[in-house]
Amino acid sequence: MNNDLKQNSQIPKDAKGAPRKGMPRYNRNPLGWLVIGLVLMTAMLIMNKWRRAEVIPLLPQFMDLVDKGYVERVDIQPSRGQILGKFNEQGLAAREAGAPETFEVSYDPDMMPADFLNRLADKGIEVNFARQEFWVPLLWNLLPIVLLVAFVYFIFIRNMRTGGGGMLMSFGRSRHKVQGREQRVTFADVAGIDEAKEEVAETIEFLKNPKKFKKIGGRIPRGVLLVGPPGCGKTLLAKAIAGESEVPFFSISGSDFVEMFVGVGASRVRDLFKQAKENSPCIIFLDEIDAIGRKRGPGFVSGGHDEREQTLNAILVEMDGFDTNDQVIVIAATNRKDILDHALTRPGRFDRQVVVPLPDLKGRVEILKIHARSIRIGPNVDFERLARGTPMFSGAELEALINEAAISASMANKDYVEMADMEEARDKVRWGRAKKSRVIDEQDRSLTAFHEAGHAFVQSRLKEADPLHKVSIIPRGPMGGATFALPEKDRLFYTKRYCMAQLQVCFGGRIAEWMFCDDISSGAQSDIKQATAIARGMVLTWGMGDELGPIDYGGDGMTEMYYPGTSRDYSEKTSELIDKEIKGLIDEAYLKARQLIEGSRERVQNLAAALLKYETLDAAEVEIVLSGRELEKPTVSDLLALEQKKSQEQTAAGAAAEKAAGTT
Repeated sequence: MNNDLKQNSQIPKDAKGAPRKGMPRYNRNPLGWLVIGLVLMTAMLIMNKWRRAEVIPLLPQFMDLVDKGYVERVDIQPSRGQILGKFNEQGLAAREAGAPETFEVSYDPDMMPADFLNRLADKGIEVNFARQEFWVPLLWNLLPIVLLVAFVYFIFIRNMRTGGGGMLMSFGRSRHKVQGREQRVTFADVAGIDEAKEEVAETIEFLKNPKKFKKIGGRIPRGVLLVGPPGCGKTLLAKAIAGESEVPFFSISGSDFVEMFVGVGASRVRDLFKQAKENSPCIIFLDEIDAIGRKRGPGFVSGGHDEREQTLNAILVEMDGFDTNDQVIVIAATNRKDILDHALTRPGRFDRQVVVPLPDLKGRVEILKIHARSIRIGPNVDFERLARGTPMFSGAELEALINEAAISASMANKDYVEMADMEEARDKVRWGRAKKSRVIDEQDRSLTAFHEAGHAFVQSRLKEADPLHKVSIIPRGPMGGATFALPEKDRLFYTKRYCMAQLQVCFGGRIAEWMFCDDISSGAQSDIKQATAIARGMVLTWGMGDELGPIDYGGDGMTEMYYPGTSRDYSEKTSELIDKEIKGLIDEAYLKARQLIEGSRERVQNLAAALLKYETLDAAEVEIVLSGRELEKPTVSDLLALEQKKSQEQTAAGAAAEKAAGTT
């Protein structure tokens, strides 16, 4: 039986069956107390050995002290060959201040003078003979042997009886974690993946009521493979399945199987499945299974027979060994299904593959509300607007957004989180922290303002593009400024008009630099990269090229990953046509964006001037500037002056309060 479950069964419980709090567990093993006693005895003997006493190395030196009349009393211990003595007042007066009052002398009985006792008696020294000791020297000699035997027992023999082979031989034991009742996760804690929850509902029903399936003769899927991008909730969904089923949850990562010793991974797999069968019904969760489940064979990842391959073979064999009566469900998670071995994903092992996608607009709203349950939220927070501004955000990023907003509000001494904190946290999670303290050259600042004004103007004038949200020239992450869009919906596919609009938005910044600053900069690097990727996708994958037509030239990407430079499945002539099509799309978008900006030079200049003055403008403020109206908004200098004045007033008030307290 699983050791973790055994230990849980020994924990004292209250009347409801829950573990009692505040009741520590003690080890009742008598050998453990014996070892502790031996250690304490050794410490006492060492302390007794190291007590503060002067050591007289030679017996003649001791006899000189006796002849001078410096000794008051001696204790002779023949069994140890030692003389313990005490100085009298005369001896202490003749010695240095603070010297020890006692001394000890080691002697050999064969070298003892014949008149030793007579000379002590002549000086009036009190002589005591200790009894012959037998057990103390014997225990002292046997102590190393006892400690060695205890060490061997606890490290090797005792652990071997539990099946692990001792500390040095325990590598073959599974290092899984068992989720307790206090850590239970249910479907109420999972949002944004409703279809995935419906697909695993029958797995929960099988674990709760297996007789229902045996009556008809159906076989429940032995394995469920959760596939999706990182941070989408695959691990959380697996925990929720176990929580809804109320069964043990054995969790282990794929990398935990592999160690430096050969055969350890396969041994841990066998141990994990053995414990799971003993505690059925239960769930085994293999996180990041692509660490050990990669495709086998030469030409991929590594050679023909390595440690990962042995581990994978062990998993395949164990999953084949499940009987219909074994109520054990194996759930695995990966974001790289394309590299998994086909023997692992075939029916009979992982029968069902559940896709856990990025959440849509409705899912993002629900996820934000779940993570905001423990946060004090202000009345102006609009979760739907925030969800619209977070397209392609995963559940983990949304959780980080809420946490960053709470931290930001706490640092600002607010009573609750406001919408401004949420938007700043969103920008921080996706693009990095705003670098407001960076000193920027005025020429670079002007170049950035015209660059972002070009982006914002084109974005606001194209109906096919996503609506403008805000534009800023405050550096954030690697960017000198940024223009943010606010998609009205989640796009499941991209139209050619939308792609062409995005290309025009990408080139708006470069065109504005060239038109108004009479120069171009490297700030358009990411724009050019994004535009090239969109144009290549349009021609190679989406079949939007006029000359090439609807033919896929992109390939699956797997061959290029393992054999760089060998994935091209078309001729040199076709390659030239592809380059021509890509350049044609980019040139067309560049020309349209240039014509759009040239027709409204004054508006773009006004927008750049407003950015230099206010640094950040939202969509409504951009429309006010483009329409020629005056924008009533405090400038950055006004805000800084107001903040400085507030700080000075607080400092003065504190000084006045201290002065008043001092006078009273």
